[in-house]
Amino acid sequence: MTDDGLSRRRLIGASGTAAVAGVVAGASGAGALALRGDAVSRGDGAAAAGATPSTTASALALDAAIPFRGAHQAGIVTPAQDRLHFVALDVVTTDRDQLRQLLEDWTRAAERMTAGAEAAPGGLVGGGPNRAPEDTGEAYGLPASGLTITIGYGPSLFDDRFGLAAKRPAALQELPPFTGDQLDPRRSGGDLCIQACANDPQVAVHAVRNLVRLGFGVVAVRWSQLGFGRTSSTSTAQATPRNMFGFKDGTNNLKAEEPEGLAQHVWVGDSDETGAAAWMAGGSYLVARRIRMHIEVWDRTSLQEQEDVIGRDKKEGAPLGATKEFDTPDFAKKGPDGAPAIPVTAHVRLAHESRLGGIRLLRRGYNFTDGSDGVGHLDAGLFFLAYMRNPGKQFVPMQRALAKADGLNEYIEHNGSAVFACPPGLKDGEHWGQALFA
Repeated sequence: MTDDGLSRRRLIGASGTAAVAGVVAGASGAGALALRGDAVSRGDGAAAAGATPSTTASALALDAAIPFRGAHQAGIVTPAQDRLHFVALDVVTTDRDQLRQLLEDWTRAAERMTAGAEAAPGGLVGGGPNRAPEDTGEAYGLPASGLTITIGYGPSLFDDRFGLAAKRPAALQELPPFTGDQLDPRRSGGDLCIQACANDPQVAVHAVRNLVRLGFGVVAVRWSQLGFGRTSSTSTAQATPRNMFGFKDGTNNLKAEEPEGLAQHVWVGDSDETGAAAWMAGGSYLVARRIRMHIEVWDRTSLQEQEDVIGRDKKEGAPLGATKEFDTPDFAKKGPDGAPAIPVTAHVRLAHESRLGGIRLLRRGYNFTDGSDGVGHLDAGLFFLAYMRNPGKQFVPMQRALAKADGLNEYIEHNGSAVFACPPGLKDGEHWGQALFA
């Protein structure tokens, strides 16, 4: 892709993103630029014909590189990007050293790609005509596009194949079955996961493709999911998005600008995991759920019933009985007929922290549309991603409450599920798996 001005790809979604520029400003620092020395010049084209300063600033914010290293992995509280490629993998080798080496190789490649460079120096053609390229090339010439790559370890990784059983965190347990689950094992579980988020779908797909390529013979794809249109805001600079049912989603989500809330609900504390599992301090647990929405049934449902099921006004996103999106839901308020303004089976009521002993999650989900199901219905819905300090104490009680009584259950089905331990971020010189295999 040539960059002789502001490309159409870079302007997709730019209109609502100017505020995010302040959140990611300065992210593409000297370290990132040094890594990109062998990459194609971005050619931002700030003075491109027809580009106004506001659209230019928005596009540059979408293009910016996000630091790979830090106290926590990027891609958790990072302002949620617009596109996702998520993959769960099985480790197919029994060689501990091969797995350890792959995690180290992945670290180098991921750091380069998040800075906008090829997966390896000269990866596109540098190996000459008689070798397979070390970079697949479909993102060559594209900017970093806010790419983040987040890694997680599934419970099955800590069996006795690699001597990691003692390193398994106590909170990393398989999720229990929930009422109504229709889980497909081909869309569930995994030894490892990679979450690639970006503002350009090609950049996200390129990242996963190249990491999987590096893992040939060591890992194999178990399942994957593409996502578009974030369904939650992880920063106060972002407007609340809408899900495939047309409702605003994640209004009360935790935000990056709430450090106390993140410390309480998202980050694993120093005393949460001790002994051999202390490596998880500063990390977070990820729950992934593929939730198919019965679009056609929903689309024939009256507006009043839709709003009663969700518990919010469809246009503004206000709790029923209120007027503004961020008004606090009043679960005691009665409607004109004397019934609760927010029905007792409304999703908002059952998922609210006041009904769950203060439980909160950091949601980071995406819409998906995976064609049709073969009988004329869309295979579409929500790919639910949520980060938390302890799945057993947060997600499990929340999902049990929803599975038991949520009116939304008539319109959805959970057909994929997984849980992963996402380690803390990396300091300079560190690589993924270093603490795990120490």
